Amino acid sequence: MKKSPRTLKRSTGKLAAVLGVSALVLTACGAAPDSGGDDSAASSHPGAADYTGCIVSDSGGFDDRSFNQSSYEGLMKAKKDLGIKTKQAESKAKTDFEPNLNSMVKGGCNLTITVGFLLADATKDLAEKTEDAHFAIIDDDSIDLPNVKPIIYDTAQAAFLAGYLAAGTSETGKVATYGGINIPTVTIFMDGFDEGVQYYNEKNDEKVKVLGWNADKQNGTFTGDFENQGKGKTTTTNFINEGADIIMPVAGPVGLGTIDAVKDANSNGKDAKVVWVDSDGYESLPSGQEFVLTSVMKLMGEAVENVITEDLDDEFDNTPYVGTLENKGVDLAPFHDFDSDVSDDMKSQLDDIKADIISGDIKVESPSSPKK
Repeated sequence: MKKSPRTLKRSTGKLAAVLGVSALVLTACGAAPDSGGDDSAASSHPGAADYTGCIVSDSGGFDDRSFNQSSYEGLMKAKKDLGIKTKQAESKAKTDFEPNLNSMVKGGCNLTITVGFLLADATKDLAEKTEDAHFAIIDDDSIDLPNVKPIIYDTAQAAFLAGYLAAGTSETGKVATYGGINIPTVTIFMDGFDEGVQYYNEKNDEKVKVLGWNADKQNGTFTGDFENQGKGKTTTTNFINEGADIIMPVAGPVGLGTIDAVKDANSNGKDAKVVWVDSDGYESLPSGQEFVLTSVMKLMGEAVENVITEDLDDEFDNTPYVGTLENKGVDLAPFHDFDSDVSDDMKSQLDDIKADIISGDIKVESPSSPKK
């Protein structure tokens, strides 16, 4: 494969995120929440019995079937594999960030995972005040402190593959993507998706259109939040009415509205599909899995467990973890029910493109890509 000529300049701005996380609710304001599950599990790692790993969510919830749920599951996996104790706190609003973080430190947390850009200010403030406590923040690299480790992802790489696949399997010649809020950790998906479609057009002399985002102009369609599923359904319905048959929502729980719209479209005789993001939607969605062509995955659980293991081994540092195709921090999910519909030739092309992205022969660089 030749190098793609469409390369976007990488910015030095921070990588942001604002998708939520939620599981067990912090019921007493400012009080340390109960630890997750049975803290008396036998330790399988030296020092684990005296170690507490914690997580503070954004407002979306640990059960968002997406970004934040994967982070929480990573902590639970570390608990199971390593034998650590855990605590978690759900934030219902921005005003909960500071008291929830304080409750973690006061509750004896050795490492506290904070999920998303909106927690950056509160994380930085507390980290400066408690130098002996360690923190890891997902999808933000704005904090330069020795006790804060960023966990960030070059999701444009995996989204490029999804865009190429969508262009190659679309029957209408139109695909679409939209975001919740116009922030870098949303647009990085949209950039990669658009670039993948354009690369398909270049290589196959086609003219597949992308609705909802223009990577060159950095503008497109956003619902304005990560909660209103009705907006997701309306936005998706509009795309389908314009002729799009594959839609990628980058909007957390708002994307559930896309699933509803695609269900309706298919029941009315239209063949519409979804590309999910963050987690494998086929595995995580409560319904509508049969419409998921693939997912652009951020394998956050692995990163969370790795950071906790490093901390247990006294190897914690503030060097950012950057998930890529090469280190399997990001990837394209299996095609599940659509596996037989994706041709062997397309699968081979995707394998070749993935190898060329890893080798650097194809450059996928969004303005929101992590600094290398």
